[in-house]
Amino acid sequence: MPGSTPPIALDTFGSDQAPGPEVAGALAASREAGLEILLVGDGARLDDELRKAGATTRDAVRVVHASEVVTMDDHPAAAFRAKRDSSLRVAVDRVKAGEAGAIVSAGNSGAILAHALFVLGRLPGVERPAIVTVFPTAAGPLTLCDAGANVDVGPAMLAQFALLGAAYDAAVHRRRPRVGLLSNGAEPGKGTELTRAAHALLAALPQRSWRYAGYVEGSALFKGAVDVVATDGFTGNVVLKSAEGLAEAFLGLISAELTATPRGRVGAAVVEPVLRGLRRRIHYAETGGALLAGVDGTVIVCHGRSDATAIKNGLVRAAQMAEARIPARLAEAVTILRER
Repeated sequence: MPGSTPPIALDTFGSDQAPGPEVAGALAASREAGLEILLVGDGARLDDELRKAGATTRDAVRVVHASEVVTMDDHPAAAFRAKRDSSLRVAVDRVKAGEAGAIVSAGNSGAILAHALFVLGRLPGVERPAIVTVFPTAAGPLTLCDAGANVDVGPAMLAQFALLGAAYDAAVHRRRPRVGLLSNGAEPGKGTELTRAAHALLAALPQRSWRYAGYVEGSALFKGAVDVVATDGFTGNVVLKSAEGLAEAFLGLISAELTATPRGRVGAAVVEPVLRGLRRRIHYAETGGALLAGVDGTVIVCHGRSDATAIKNGLVRAAQMAEARIPARLAEAVTILRER
């Protein structure tokens, strides 16, 4: 990867604890993965943070000054119009100008979507970009689209999310994915008017690089029933946050049970390393961030609570997505729906 990837623009004032995690994550990505990072934000604060983090001239990080910050309370479109020198806007502008290969931000997801749409634009044929995220399961990775970008969708848009998720999954996981629509039952008569219409669209499409498996229930998602699941952004975000909370709660219950009795505490010494490994595997920091699929550029959206590890992994993922030309592959995928 070193030398083969353009610089990655990092919005350093996005996360809840910014800019500390961003600076530390950028240094780690530079040192461990050989990436070149553009640190976009208040220059004086970033220089001070770099000094505190022990940065040297050998680190491939460069500060790009931006005088404003988009906050979580800002309205996305209003922030785009009013804060033209925000760290988010300047970072996206660098991608548009070809000076960076991708952008990473842990900021306001609505604002990230708005800036990407207004500056980078949509891929041809894409109605609305969607967030693609991946869950680890015992049966392999599960790709979900949309994980939070679009609350109100139509049938064609929902079908398009399935195609975007399938194209992403095929490119990243190198398989012919089985694609399902999230519903309250597996029978064709289940679901809503929206899912039934999207189901009809997907069932009628050619399926050379993917296979449509129909409806899939929430209880089957993590059992390997499908490789890709499509849903609206509201439901997808609920699934994402519920899965994160349930995983942490489940691991906490196991730990509590192991330490509740003397015999359990003896066994905990053997089990705890396994639990630590499992906790790392399912934690959002290991994924780093999710791809904003459907815009004409590589945009990675990180969790607002991202720490340095999450930012580092988000930067590495951005470099991988840019190098693999994922946006171009997604553009090819949506043409089959556009041509119907």
